[in-house]
Amino acid sequence: MSPDPGWYKRAVFYEVLVRGFKDSNGDGTGDLRGLIEKMDYVKWLGVDCLWLLPLYQSPLRDGGYDISDYMKILPEFGELTDFTAMIEAAHQRGLRVITDLVMNHTSDRHPWFQASREDPEGPYGDFYVWTDDPTTYEGVPIVFVGAEESNWTYDPVRRQYYWHRFFHHQPDLNYDNPVVQETMLDVLRFWLDLGVDGFRLDAVPYLFEREGTDCSGLPETHAYLKRVRAVVDADYPDRVLLAEANGWPEDVVEYFGDPLTGGDECHMAFHFPLMPRIFMAVRRENREPISEIMSRTPKLPETAQWGIFLRNHDELTLEQVTEEERDYMHAEYAKDPRMRAYLGIRRRLAPLLENDRDQIELFTALLLSMPGSPVLYYGDEIGMGDNIWLEDRDAVRTPMQWSPDRNAGFSQADPGRLYLPAVMDPIYGFPSVNVEAQQQNPSSLLQFTRQMLEIRRQHPIFGTGDFIELWSPNPAVLAFLREDGEDRVLCVNNLSKHPQPVELDLRRFHGLTPVECRGGVPFPTVGELPYLLTLPGHGFYWFALRG
Repeated sequence: MSPDPGWYKRAVFYEVLVRGFKDSNGDGTGDLRGLIEKMDYVKWLGVDCLWLLPLYQSPLRDGGYDISDYMKILPEFGELTDFTAMIEAAHQRGLRVITDLVMNHTSDRHPWFQASREDPEGPYGDFYVWTDDPTTYEGVPIVFVGAEESNWTYDPVRRQYYWHRFFHHQPDLNYDNPVVQETMLDVLRFWLDLGVDGFRLDAVPYLFEREGTDCSGLPETHAYLKRVRAVVDADYPDRVLLAEANGWPEDVVEYFGDPLTGGDECHMAFHFPLMPRIFMAVRRENREPISEIMSRTPKLPETAQWGIFLRNHDELTLEQVTEEERDYMHAEYAKDPRMRAYLGIRRRLAPLLENDRDQIELFTALLLSMPGSPVLYYGDEIGMGDNIWLEDRDAVRTPMQWSPDRNAGFSQADPGRLYLPAVMDPIYGFPSVNVEAQQQNPSSLLQFTRQMLEIRRQHPIFGTGDFIELWSPNPAVLAFLREDGEDRVLCVNNLSKHPQPVELDLRRFHGLTPVECRGGVPFPTVGELPYLLTLPGHGFYWFALRG
């Protein structure tokens, strides 16, 4: 890959569950060799970077986020040689690859934790957070409400309590121990040396604990992230650190580090509150939820970028909304209680939008035009469905639907051996929703998504340009400008299911001609009068403003 320090600002990420993407050896589980087989599809789609969910050795009690060996690949996925072959295959096609790294905790099966339990005075005795008093750090919120009753669990071997911000089988590492800090830096170096282009740092706010706080985003955590960034910048230029920090944008900017240096912690962080507000705005047919959260979004340091998404491998999280807004989202998008998980909604994009093609296209256009680097979740480009009868988050982690053949073309295994059953319902089942059919259909959702990605590539301002919202008297229309120098794109979005008119003040662009990006059609030249547009229900326009 040619050197490009700012590649992540212009990139579109494609989130892949390796277990669910392609099975190369017929054992019913996707693997790295299967991903290599489908790398040409990823390149054809038009994304820039793969984001792979955890690949490490794990007992899989939490989808691989419970790691039992940081230096080994889960055997079902392959070996380290398969991993390096996958990296090479991606790089040969101009694609980058980032992986999940869980720094906060390990599995309770990890040899470090077993040694810590059995030998408190040994070299791993202080690798985890232990106490005799389970009221320590009292009042710290429980992440998995309903699944866990406390952040402390008693261990009968050591006869002490250990700290866990997530499930009880995921004990938190003790970052007050300098050896833990160095060990985790060695883990980063190991994978960076193998060629990975960066990491999504899972649960990164929770590395340190202090009495009297909520044990989240503490100064010690930020100090350690600066150490991590310094190592990456010094030894691994062009690599990226993406923070998973679920908070308000004015708080999350702290994970970018010092703005005076251009940012000295993570290069990227997810903009979690934007996503539910897109869903709210469209259902309410009012732009206010999006406008309000964007007005609260501060200017970023020079090297920083938001990561934005519609759906991913977890539930549609509703932590950063009010209780009233959460009730509204549940009522509108998760009428069946089985669709809910923790504080969110465990559904894919197409079922959330009731398979309404116009809405899916509008949401995709918003994802690709709002400020930040967008993340597509595997299968959403073809409108894959979910299976709410599966447990927990497995509802949205079913096999990729490649063809109408056996097991959706995912695997040659006996259907009963699949890690999860392929979706087979009449609307979203693989006989009707699959890559093979949509590649051959010029009007398919897959071809639409590919076209929009191509248009985005032609306009780097979608990744790096300014975002300027344009006021209009019609609250159902969200209009904004993406601009950097002479590259300008006007985006106009109808959040209502009914046709809507809108008048925009474009006098600043007097004499320029809006050219619709999808068809290349020139619209009337901008004059002194308000610029009138009419949009179909859930319609949108992208206009390149040209002289």
